[in-house]
Amino acid sequence: MQNFGPSTCVLIAVVLGATGLIYAGETAPPVRTKPEVDALIQKQGTTPPDWWEATPLNFPKTLDLTLTPPPKGAPWDPQKNVGQYFWSVINENAGKWKEGVKFAAHVIAVNEKDAAKVANMQGQMAHLYANCLFDYARAAYWWQKKGDTDTEELAFCYWKLGCPAYAKEILGRCGNDDTRHGSLIKLWADLGEFDKAIKEAEVKADFDKPDIAWLMAGEACRTTGRYADALKYFQKVLTSDPSKAGRDFKQSKARAQASIDAIKVFDTLDLKRVPDGKYTSSSTGYTGPVTVELSVKGAKIDDVKVTQHTEKQFYGSLTETPKQIILKQGVKGVDTYTSATITSEAIINACAKALATGMK
Repeated sequence: MQNFGPSTCVLIAVVLGATGLIYAGETAPPVRTKPEVDALIQKQGTTPPDWWEATPLNFPKTLDLTLTPPPKGAPWDPQKNVGQYFWSVINENAGKWKEGVKFAAHVIAVNEKDAAKVANMQGQMAHLYANCLFDYARAAYWWQKKGDTDTEELAFCYWKLGCPAYAKEILGRCGNDDTRHGSLIKLWADLGEFDKAIKEAEVKADFDKPDIAWLMAGEACRTTGRYADALKYFQKVLTSDPSKAGRDFKQSKARAQASIDAIKVFDTLDLKRVPDGKYTSSSTGYTGPVTVELSVKGAKIDDVKVTQHTEKQFYGSLTETPKQIILKQGVKGVDTYTSATITSEAIINACAKALATGMK
């Protein structure tokens, strides 16, 4: 361990944890009460990681660790700006996710007397734990340390840790969905509150980004097998008023059309009619096409691989969504990966198209 001062060493012991307790792709976490989850969060959040010693403190020495904001109009420079370094280097490279947590701890140590800067890095750690390392207890710990007690991120952690009742309580305090990608709508659906998700989508469609609202409504319907309703909502995206849509409207329309094309083959897919072999197709991702190769052997999905993509903030979607498709032996009921919904959605749609091309 680095030779930091006593207060910093205590902080680092608290900061870092082992990889996740609940992993994406598992059928369900154990059911826990709120006190049980709170105790787990406290225990895990104050426990040093088993990977700490093996993980180097590795970062460009050109980075400004004081977190001074770049001048207005300055070019993007992830070798100088810490936030940009996390976005462009850490997030985009799975092999650096643990390094990112350790680096965030180091930046906290450098700025331990500045509450705002400490909170910034606490958020970075929480993000990495939740979206990259699937360590929801430690993610919740650091969201709470940051002061984020009524957010969809914290609600998501409580859900993943087996306490959906409290997750719903937190989410109920978040108000209406004003997020860029409809994350509150998605989480209501993930929590099994389908009617609440649709209601939130309808509210969002009235005041903020109807294209995103209808996309998430369609996604909620698709995940729960309501394919006819899903098609109706995805069609609403295509006919949304451009003047009221969000900045991602062009992408929203492409996603909706890709989902419509995929859903049309959902009910006809039959693995017994797919000969052994490998099948390839692609669908619309966040930054471009996402191509998958799906292997069928003995009327079963044997393997799913993402073979080509240009996605950047993909987090666990490239591995966890294929795992779900193999687990469920199809694309029905496969949930999109939180924080990388678009990439996950593209994998599901591409797999549906790939299977359809192989059927006889």
